[in-house]
Amino acid sequence: MTRTSRSFRTTATLAAVAALGLLATACGGDGDSTGSAADGKPVTLTYWTWTLGAQSTVEAFNRTHKDIKVELTEIPSGTDGYSKLANAVKAGNAPDVATIEYQMVPEFASQGNLIDLSEYAGETVRTKFPQSLQDLVTFGGKTWTVPYDAAPQLYYYRTDLFKKYGIEVPTTWDEFKTAAEKVKKQDKNVRLASMPKNDPALLAALSWQAGAKWFSVEGDAWKPAVDDAATTKVTTYWDGLIEDGLVQSYTGYSPEETKARTSGRTLSFLGASWSAGGMRTAMPDLAGKWAAAPMPHWGTPASGNYGGTSYGVLKGSENAKAAAEFITWLTTNKAGVEARLADLESPSSALPANPEMREVAAAKFDTGYLNGQDLYALASEQAETIVPGWTWGPNQMDVYTAVQDRTAKSDFTSGVRAGQRKAESGISERGLKLAK
Repeated sequence: MTRTSRSFRTTATLAAVAALGLLATACGGDGDSTGSAADGKPVTLTYWTWTLGAQSTVEAFNRTHKDIKVELTEIPSGTDGYSKLANAVKAGNAPDVATIEYQMVPEFASQGNLIDLSEYAGETVRTKFPQSLQDLVTFGGKTWTVPYDAAPQLYYYRTDLFKKYGIEVPTTWDEFKTAAEKVKKQDKNVRLASMPKNDPALLAALSWQAGAKWFSVEGDAWKPAVDDAATTKVTTYWDGLIEDGLVQSYTGYSPEETKARTSGRTLSFLGASWSAGGMRTAMPDLAGKWAAAPMPHWGTPASGNYGGTSYGVLKGSENAKAAAEFITWLTTNKAGVEARLADLESPSSALPANPEMREVAAAKFDTGYLNGQDLYALASEQAETIVPGWTWGPNQMDVYTAVQDRTAKSDFTSGVRAGQRKAESGISERGLKLAK
């Protein structure tokens, strides 16, 4: 990341903070807990997440820490999971620690769902993570979450089937369309890829890659642009591919989608650095037949951030200090990173946000599934191409839901228009200023 892009991100983040009101108010809990049990027994932390490798990390932490014990609960990813977390805060039974993707940090902080971790993890965030990732979790001089991974987009493809159909790995979206046409022409039952209609995070990443900016701040007012020109270019492209029958549109992460890949009816898919871990468990018989490449682009190599997670302490926790110790171990400790990758049932391939941990992850990750390919080297290279200047909105979950609901009934272009309407109405409903 260049110095110029870092400065841009910092300016954009501070402006967004002003619009959220976090500069003037302290949202979330006080975080005054000492994290030590009065009776001398270990502090018990509750931890909610959907991430791969969570079970092995909790087991490793509990084996090596006497004063803190962690209890894991798996929750759904996406909007369902965030609704569950927000409702738990309202009900007063939220977990101590939860996974919060970067796009949800501003919303959760502004709603008062997060404890300020500045006292317990502020120095860790300042010294262990790149500025670009610090900017995603630090608002108004407060540290709200701790980064875990970066999530540059990657393109996964079947090497054996690309060879069978005479397909070169596409480097641009024009080449991708040409390859899709070539595949369909050879076999009417096979498609190059599938574009799910239930994954607004993927659509956001593709729009980000194309230069879109769904949210920006003008003074102290929010300016949503979920259906801006760059996004519309992306949605028009995918709507056209689906209308022409050049790609499938299976529900993302569904058995049907997986079956199409394992049966050879889908030759490639759009993913991120974290996708490889799940491939080994979902498609074990295809080891050695997949490879990863940079995502096709619009003329200049670029990537969006497709997800990316951090860890936060939720409002109501009485164990902020202990929770921060667990989070620090998860994100910056060699044993924590190794434990997450050691889970054979649900292995993780996330690219650590802490650069010091990337070699640790690369050394531990089993490269056999991708036929010896150095996934971490590729992901690290692509992380440098993530387009700067993206800002997440204050009502991101509602926007995602609007996009997903409308897209399911119509197309992607209609979906982002619905997302724009929800962005505008949601900002006003939350008492925030909407730019004219």
